[in-house]
Amino acid sequence: MGPKTLNLKTEGKPPPPKGPTGFRVEDRIGIQAPPEVIWEVVRDLDAWSEWNPTYPRAEGEIRIGNILTLDLLLPGQSTQEIKARVLDWVPNEQLHWELKLLGGLIRTLRYIEISPLAESGCVVDNGEFFGGLMGPSLGKRMRGPVRRGFLAMNEALKARAEAIWASRNG
Repeated sequence: MGPKTLNLKTEGKPPPPKGPTGFRVEDRIGIQAPPEVIWEVVRDLDAWSEWNPTYPRAEGEIRIGNILTLDLLLPGQSTQEIKARVLDWVPNEQLHWELKLLGGLIRTLRYIEISPLAESGCVVDNGEFFGGLMGPSLGKRMRGPVRRGFLAMNEALKARAEAIWASRNG
């Protein structure tokens, strides 16, 4: 055996955190508007009722640790009030929140992420990881309605952001 080789970049440091695990449901959409305009629509929770078919009511302040109260309306389902905790947010880039149900047996990580492609074009990833002991089975069972809900939300976000961008650029 030769001498032990040290990696100076990682020696003595803990391993990087693991990413979210579980079953993922996601929808992506291209939007012809800059990240700032898309973020303006996403961050204005009070106005979600005007455009968002998946969350027709959203209340709270986007701050790490804050609780958001949301009405979730998926196609073919009845409206359900949820209380989610903001995990992370970066203006013009992302919003992440978590939901814990049944004492943590079901944990979801919900995300809206904005990736610029050009000066006035972006891709928005709108999705959710279903984790915890029972989360993946719930995610698989609800995959269809959840995906259709994210698709409807993305289409509505696209329409609103592109209309705002067009009105500002004549």
